[in-house]
Amino acid sequence: MNRLIITFLLALSFIQMVLPLNVFAETEASKEDLLKQRMSLYVQFEDMLVPWYFLAAIDQYERNIQAVRKDIPSREGVVAIRFSDEYWAGPFNPLIQDNSPTTIDYFGGMGLDGDKDGVADAENDIDIIYTMASYLSHYGPSEADFKKALWDYYTNETIVNQVLAIASLYKKYQDINLEQYTFPVALGYNYTFKGTWGANRGWGGRRIHEGTDIFADYGTPVLSASYGVVVTKGWNKFGGWRIGIRDHHNSYHYYAHLSSYAKGIEVGDIVKPGTVIGYVGSSGYGSEGTSGKFPPHLHYGIYKFNGRYEWAYDPYPSLLQWERTAKAQLKKN
Repeated sequence: MNRLIITFLLALSFIQMVLPLNVFAETEASKEDLLKQRMSLYVQFEDMLVPWYFLAAIDQYERNIQAVRKDIPSREGVVAIRFSDEYWAGPFNPLIQDNSPTTIDYFGGMGLDGDKDGVADAENDIDIIYTMASYLSHYGPSEADFKKALWDYYTNETIVNQVLAIASLYKKYQDINLEQYTFPVALGYNYTFKGTWGANRGWGGRRIHEGTDIFADYGTPVLSASYGVVVTKGWNKFGGWRIGIRDHHNSYHYYAHLSSYAKGIEVGDIVKPGTVIGYVGSSGYGSEGTSGKFPPHLHYGIYKFNGRYEWAYDPYPSLLQWERTAKAQLKKN
């Protein structure tokens, strides 16, 4: 009897160990399949006036804001782009959910029938991508044309710049799978860090600490944690010499208190995880050039943009995960 119980418990333990791995593997496979489906749609509807990465960038931006906004329902489907009923069916259309291409066109709606089934369905992935591609084709293939199209569609400069950043990343790497991250301090150097989110800060007025401090020696290389576009570089009285990098998830990565920048790094540059962007220092808390008011360290922060405003969130859990991954990769190599 005891032997049977032991055998059962061992089998149960094995199932508990293996099942999560299988589920994880299936989840990863599902993500990869989903990315392939999205890429296939983007490429299907690109043409000489609309590069695929324009469509992909808008779709990714919409997905980003749906993930953090409770007032915007997340769209179930391969793509995340949503059109308002008024935009799709026409502002004066009495049928707000009209799907007839003929009456939609009559009332000035923008919804189109992409799969040629006689229905302009605002919930159909193909119809949605085709409609967005048609809208963009009225402007042209250049970045300036795309910027104008984005402005007319969103009428928000911050949104326009975020979508442009995503598009430039997709264009550079010819891929939408840019989910790799790394620890922002080179592992071959001495460093230490802990969660300091929300701690009081007094210089420049009462405020809280919006990030994690990674203490290291002067000159320790600072790495980009993500794929992204350099959007900020220069002096800030709080952060000293700092760099800001915007990624394809509407996140702004903030690297502060640097001693210097990596040679050649400039605003507009596209970087990948592990790119050296600067070096640890103790700059800040004063006028330009102030240094030495605190021990050398990298202040690392992340700010998320939701289409309306930007807010900081605690990067410490991500840093722990990225450090583990980077160490495992280093050991593997």
